[in-house]
Amino acid sequence: MKKDFLVVLLTLFSLTAFAEDPEVYFIHLEDGQEVVSPIKIKFGLVGFGVAPAGLKKENTGHHHLLIDVVHLPNFNQPIPADKNHIHFGGGQTETLIDLPVGSHTLQLLLGNEYHIPHTPALFSKKITIKVVNK
Repeated sequence: MKKDFLVVLLTLFSLTAFAEDPEVYFIHLEDGQEVVSPIKIKFGLVGFGVAPAGLKKENTGHHHLLIDVVHLPNFNQPIPADKNHIHFGGGQTETLIDLPVGSHTLQLLLGNEYHIPHTPALFSKKITIKVVNK
């Protein structure tokens, strides 16, 4: 009986979670926040699931962390992979990064199995953090 209830509850939860408008965001990291490096960054996602690169599954994607990027990349091409565009193609939902002292912008962009943004593109608000000495 408890097992049946749990299955029903989990089914309802998953239907509710994917019925929400999709959103990608930072967990416990806010615009203007002062932090000490290394910084633990957690990625939040609602209305979509997380899947590794290369796995085609509807309404899923994987995170890309944009660091000090002025403009979002072209949404019709794969997201660049460099020091400013960090890929989490394994489906990771958090990371630990080292940034030098000073102000930095951070933004999340969800990519599909080929690292191409979805249509419509799903990206977070850009935030600015300030890395300070310990």
